Amino acid sequence: MILLSNTLKMTIKNWQQKVDEWIREIGVRYFDPLTNTAILSEETGEVARLMARIYGEQSFKKNVSECEAKEMLADEMADVFFVLTCLANQTGIDLEKAIEKNIAKKTKRDKTRHSNNEKIK
Repeated sequence: MILLSNTLKMTIKNWQQKVDEWIREIGVRYFDPLTNTAILSEETGEVARLMARIYGEQSFKKNVSECEAKEMLADEMADVFFVLTCLANQTGIDLEKAIEKNIAKKTKRDKTRHSNNEKIK
């Protein structure tokens, strides 16, 4: 298993390798892609539920501190990222390359779009 020290920054490529190693060593095998897609939807819903309670108008059923709420949100976001990474690994997607390409696309497409948007000024 890849163990990264606190002094090393983890790249997306390192993350994908780490998830793959965890799946093979701890998780036994990947769930099939359709199952992981359903799990991704479930985890995304958990992020949405917390966002509605932390930043929206819904309240928690029991008293939760702001610190606890943020920790819960961070954990759920990490769950989303983990499952998304599983799907990328299963489908042969290099997330690092995909992200770089996506940012380049957005930069070209939206170069002046947002700065000229009167709704967000």
